[in-house]
Amino acid sequence: MTESDRKTTIDALFDAAGSVRERAHAPYSRFRVGAAVIDETGALHTGCNVENAAYPEGICAEAAAIAAMVAGGGRRIRAIAVIGSGPAMTTPCGGCRQRIREFADADTRILLHDPVTDARHSLSPEELLPLAFGPANLKDEIR
Repeated sequence: MTESDRKTTIDALFDAAGSVRERAHAPYSRFRVGAAVIDETGALHTGCNVENAAYPEGICAEAAAIAAMVAGGGRRIRAIAVIGSGPAMTTPCGGCRQRIREFADADTRILLHDPVTDARHSLSPEELLPLAFGPANLKDEIR
């Protein structure tokens, strides 16, 4: 992938995450989040947070995007972008960090946007969730 193609992919992820964020259902927190995933085939999947009155039983944007990826046949996250509506950079919650880890590999990029500086940050799964427990931890059977 050329640098130009990579920038186009990153721009597309942030554009999709920003668009879907506007459709979030956040009547309680008023904190809208959008996420967009590129899977191993290059397909784009999006998700937004959806709250309900039985707070906190809603769904995070990252979980929704990952579920859309799996429902669409994707199995690996190549990159995921997350954009929130607050004044600070929105990072995935602990549960979503684990969900991302489940479908990530060492080359997966987690892309975050800082609304104050308009900077984009790119993290590896290890930077997002150090010393993570993942599928590899379950491969050896206990005898």
